[in-house]
Amino acid sequence: MIEFFLGGARSGKSKLAEQAAAASGLEVVYIATGTAGDQQMRERIVSHQRSRPAHWQTIEEPIALAQTIEQHMSAQRCLLVDCLTLWLSNCMFSQKSQCYAAQKKQLFTVLEQVPGKLIFVANETSMGVIPMGEVTREFCDSAGLLHQDLAAISNRVTLSVAGLPLVLKED
Repeated sequence: MIEFFLGGARSGKSKLAEQAAAASGLEVVYIATGTAGDQQMRERIVSHQRSRPAHWQTIEEPIALAQTIEQHMSAQRCLLVDCLTLWLSNCMFSQKSQCYAAQKKQLFTVLEQVPGKLIFVANETSMGVIPMGEVTREFCDSAGLLHQDLAAISNRVTLSVAGLPLVLKED
C-alpha cells in the first residue's frame, strides 16, 4: 500500500501523513530526507521531530532513499518518507553526476516489491507561474514528473490545502 500526500509549504501535509501512519496500527519508521543547512531549516527539523511520537524510529537519509526503504520495509511496518521534495533537491545538487536519475530508478524498482505500508510526503511546487531561472524550472519540472510517476503507482493520493485533505485518488 502506497499513500502519497502533496501540498504547499505549511499546508498540513506532514501532519496528515503522520496521522495516517499512526492510524495504520503498524510499527512506524520515519525516514527524514532534510538536512540542516541553515538556522531556519534546523528549526523546521526540530519542529517536525517534536511532532512525532517518541516511539517512532527515525532514520535520516538525504539521498539513498531506495536502499533505506528496502532495508527497513516489512509487512509489519509503515514507512513514512518526509519529504520527496528535499530528497529531489539533495540528489539534484549532489556532487555526483546523474545522482537523481540513478536514485529515482532505484526507488521505483524498490517500490515494485515492497510489503507493508509506505507513505510519501512532497511539496507541490508547480501550481503558480513558471519560474524564470533555469535551475528552478528544472527542479519544478523534475518534481512534477516525480509526483506524476508516484501518483500513478500509489493506492491513495491526497492534496492538503490549509490543513484540509482532498483525496485525489483512492483504489
